[in-house]
Amino acid sequence: MRTVDVVTQAVAGTFRAKLRTSLTVLAISIGAFTLSLTNGVGTGINAYIDDTVASIGADDVLTVTRTVEASAPTDGPQEYDPDAAAQDPGAGGDPFAEQADPLTEDDLATIADVEGVERVEPTRSVGVDYVQHDDGTRYELALSPIVAGMQVELEAGDQVDLEGSEPEVVLPESYVEPLGFDAAEDAVGATVTLAVTDAEGTQSTVDATVVGVAAPGLVSLTGAVPNDALTLALADLQQVGVPDDQEPTYASASVWFDATAGEEHEAAVVEALDDAGYTATTLEDQLGTFTSVIDTIVLVLNGFAIIALVAAGIGIINTLFMSVQERTREIGLMKAMGLASGRVFALFSLEAVTIGLVGSAVGVLAAMGAAQVIGVALADSLLADLPGLTLVAFDPVSVVAVVVGVMAIAFLAGTLPALRAARQDPIESLRYE
Repeated sequence: MRTVDVVTQAVAGTFRAKLRTSLTVLAISIGAFTLSLTNGVGTGINAYIDDTVASIGADDVLTVTRTVEASAPTDGPQEYDPDAAAQDPGAGGDPFAEQADPLTEDDLATIADVEGVERVEPTRSVGVDYVQHDDGTRYELALSPIVAGMQVELEAGDQVDLEGSEPEVVLPESYVEPLGFDAAEDAVGATVTLAVTDAEGTQSTVDATVVGVAAPGLVSLTGAVPNDALTLALADLQQVGVPDDQEPTYASASVWFDATAGEEHEAAVVEALDDAGYTATTLEDQLGTFTSVIDTIVLVLNGFAIIALVAAGIGIINTLFMSVQERTREIGLMKAMGLASGRVFALFSLEAVTIGLVGSAVGVLAAMGAAQVIGVALADSLLADLPGLTLVAFDPVSVVAVVVGVMAIAFLAGTLPALRAARQDPIESLRYE
């Protein structure tokens, strides 16, 4: 029997018992469906994160803070450290972050002297009291400063001119309607008033021109994006009344390096800063936390999918053992006519692989269909604030890996009944009733 004949007979023999085989295929397709869908979620979200990092730019900037030593767990309260400074949520920090020692002018000088550092700028934290348009309602507002080279995904308008002499601001999309604008385009060009309170308790205001409206997204900034002129104007007003002998401190600093020198150079700069007592991260590092969480969730869900596939593999063993039992005389006849045991083994192994192929194909196609339905259903609800996100995306490599992996499991499951068929004695098989 030629190889092509073995393949043809294996495919034909797979569906002799249609109901039994169909149920086995269904079990396999459920595992393949789950595996494909979870992989698709991981692919879609990670691709969105990569696209977000690429669109923001500023791949030559590090955010530097003082390295915080992990505190050992204690049974009692810790002594208050007046020199500790928490990251300011309004400046883009984490409101739940641990307290970190602030950076001083001496720290900035030390960082500037680190090999590979081209430029250092402190991140100024400004606590805005409110924002107001005309004489409308006042709303609380946080500022999310950016650095040169960074881009904000816009719904309308333009980026702020960081080096411009006039105060400019990009408002979050969520502030458009509350401030009295009918649409994002209407806000562009308008003047808004921002207020701060100085050390003496006096409230002062600064007018700024709205040059753009930020679109919602994965890293949509929780506050408004000011240019340097607005940040400095607000910071100067906020510093009124601060004692002259009080040294200015900063929660973090932005450090520029030569990104064209390659990843090894970036790693060397980060290591040098670490040796100097500072922690340096990129935007990609910060978003990498999202990626790690997503990958972990996908891995756990894939574990359940693999368990389902293993259970389906047991179904394949049962299906083929019954097939071997029912075709005992047929096997004896084939071996009596000179068919080698290896060919018999291949015949039943190919039947198992065929079941795996059909089951995985059905599961993958069902996952793709479900992905379309999920995407449409969530587009205007949960994903409305994440434009451009394809929640479930299918990478050809991962799809092929799922199909091949399921076929491999099916092959392994089919080896036991295939070996039993290959080892049967032709005489005894022909006598089987």
